[in-house]
Amino acid sequence: MRLLERMRKEWFMIGIVLVIAAAKLEPSVGVNGGPLKPEITVSYIAVATIFFNSGLSLKTEFADSRLHASPCVFCSDFNQSSWWK
Repeated sequence: MRLLERMRKEWFMIGIVLVIAAAKLEPSVGVNGGPLKPEITVSYIAVATIFFNSGLSLKTEFADSRLHASPCVFCSDFNQSSWWK
């Protein structure tokens, strides 16, 4: 295998090694209060990205059935909550 083909195949592992090496050389970038703001990015953005990716990988039949049920649940919950006012 040529080097370029191998790098294309193993791009994820190469990226992980590069990021770890960069973190070893400059650890102040990822510290609390640093430029990446890990207290915000890890807490909110990373979690939202993980859930978004999980939603993209759902089968369409499953997603369609859930999308149909969601408005029904929302409307019934909204109607019942207005009874008490």
